[in-house]
Amino acid sequence: MTIRKIRPEDNVQVANIIRTVMPEFGASGQGFAIHDKEVDNMYTTYTQPRSAYFVCEENGKLVGGGGVAPLEGGDADTCELKKMYFLPQGRGKGWGQHVLEACLKAATEIGFTFCYLETFNTMKGAMKLYEKNGFEKIPKPCGNTGHFACDTFYKKKLQLA
Repeated sequence: MTIRKIRPEDNVQVANIIRTVMPEFGASGQGFAIHDKEVDNMYTTYTQPRSAYFVCEENGKLVGGGGVAPLEGGDADTCELKKMYFLPQGRGKGWGQHVLEACLKAATEIGFTFCYLETFNTMKGAMKLYEKNGFEKIPKPCGNTGHFACDTFYKKKLQLA
């Protein structure tokens, strides 16, 4: 298993992961990240300033990934944990923890003070991971992500490097 930054040739696999995993959890309708225009070109999106995306590769095949970017419509000191999804074969092995750690480290190095995320109530495993890593539930969304169907929100104060 390898965790590395996204490459241009990863775009199709990452888009397929997102489009496979989200419907599995009932998150395929309007207002979910599956419809974001960036899904088809994650490399370009996450190589912009103050952004990073990490993929988890097993035997030459991507099984998941996650990234951070400035929170759209939010405070300049807050990033959003985005597009963190794993295929079934990539779950339960601790790889989500490693991708999350890479994302939080990148966010801290970029200079963010807070990390925000939004999810859906069916993604119980993800919520356990977030809570284990110090994310706290907050009552309402932050910023203007366009993900109006998400119903669970978290924020974490990042530790300075």
